[in-house]
Parts: sequence; structure tokens; C-alpha cells
Amino acid sequence: MVKLGAAFVCLLVVAMDVAAGILGIQAEAAQNKVKHLRLWIFECRDPSHDAFMLGLIAAVLLALAHVTANLLGGCMCICSQEEFQKASSSRQLSVACFILTWVILAVGLSMLVIGTMSNNKSRGSCGFSHHHFLSIGGISCFVHGLFCVSYYVTATTALSEEKYGGHA
Repeated sequence: MVKLGAAFVCLLVVAMDVAAGILGIQAEAAQNKVKHLRLWIFECRDPSHDAFMLGLIAAVLLALAHVTANLLGGCMCICSQEEFQKASSSRQLSVACFILTWVILAVGLSMLVIGTMSNNKSRGSCGFSHHHFLSIGGISCFVHGLFCVSYYVTATTALSEEKYGGHA
């Protein structure tokens, strides 16, 4: 029963991350459909309501996937280098995946938010190009899904090793 629950959590996290990735890429496509004038790194363009909504939903799904994986994966806290070296290999891998999920979340979410906010204005805007931020954020969602599943699997393995004395 535990393995079925773990598989469900992994599928849920992957589904949310894949949906967020697809929506981020679709938001980029919607943003590219509006009229714009581009000169080097500066551009003037009208905002896209579709790109705004798709980017917003993608950002929310990415955050939900991250929260789900971290809450259900448990806490793999290691506070010192010495403690890290003494930890089991699955616990070390879990901590590494945990850190990577946070880094990827920071990159992906910031890209999605920057791209989404550039489409929030009620009138046209001119300034630095926000080209490809939504698609980079969408691609980050796919990578986030891989590391979240890796974190969840290694965290549950490490917890069961500690609970059963190394015989998971």
C-alpha cells in the first residue's frame, strides 16, 4: 500500500510539473502572437492576456508541485559537513536533490513570473525584451519534476532505512 501511495505522489508531482511546463511554453507562443516591434534587446509590444493567464497558472502549478513533493517527502535536514559525511548515501542523495529542487524552483518560478508580469499591463509597453522567459520557465518545470521525484524517492528510502535499520 505504501508503494502505491508513493507511486501516486510521484505521478501527481510529475503531472503538475508537466502541465506547468506545457502551459509555460504555450504562454510563450501566445505572447509571440501579439504585435511587437523589436530593436536589438529593446522591444515595444502589446501585452497578451492569454500569455498572462497561462503563465500565472504555470507558476501556480510549479509552486504546488514543489510544495507537494517537499511536504510529502519529509524533511531531510543535515546541518553540517560532518553530519553530511556520516549520513547514508540515500540520505546524501536526498539532500542533494532537495537543494537542486529549490534552485530549479527559484530559476523556473522567477522566469515564469518575469514573463507573466511583462504581459500584465493594460497598455503596450516598451523596454528590455522579455523574450523566451516563459519558455525557459516552462522547460525548468520539466527539470523540476525530475528532481522532485528523485527527492521524494530518495527521501522515503532514507526514512525507511532509518526506521528499519538499513533494511528497506
